[in-house]
Amino acid sequence: MSYYASPLAALVDELAKLPGIGPKSAQRLAFYLLKASSEEAKRLAIAITEVKEKVRFCTDCFNVSVNERCDICTDLQRDRSIICVVEEARDIVALERTGGFHGLYHVLQGAISPIDGVGPEDIRVKELLARLEGGVAEILIATNPNIEGEATAMYIARLTKPLGVKVTRIASGLPVGGDLEYADEVTLGKALEGRREM
Repeated sequence: MSYYASPLAALVDELAKLPGIGPKSAQRLAFYLLKASSEEAKRLAIAITEVKEKVRFCTDCFNVSVNERCDICTDLQRDRSIICVVEEARDIVALERTGGFHGLYHVLQGAISPIDGVGPEDIRVKELLARLEGGVAEILIATNPNIEGEATAMYIARLTKPLGVKVTRIASGLPVGGDLEYADEVTLGKALEGRREM
């Protein structure tokens, strides 16, 4: 038996299916929407509908786009000799904000995770290898610094090095403003490995 009217209970159930949203958060969001103006609720509904109808994956790099190819892939000012490999399209936003990378991207749409049943055939590795035939000199692997990201990076490196492509990995280590005493051993180890001359 639900304690809410059926439309509200259905909204709570749907919101609770979203990643990172538990039952309490779903309940809060549902009551927020209930109190919101009709116009605000309609704008949200329209935004959700439009993203499902208009946004797709770029045919080259698998970034999100409203066109067949994304804005980055069609930008002739980008360095086409380097491809930065990321797990998800949202990772591109983080890298673009730095203003430090001017090449192309390749979105794997996941990472290798045998525990979750995700193998190399379940991510966009085959498509990455196909892109290397076009004069790519370097692949910069920017997968997450966790077990899945490291496994994915090693797998890609093992496949691409024999092709004569330079394979690099983003550095990992201590965050700016962090204290050594609070860093774990793995983070400190990575910081030592990635040291550079000053």
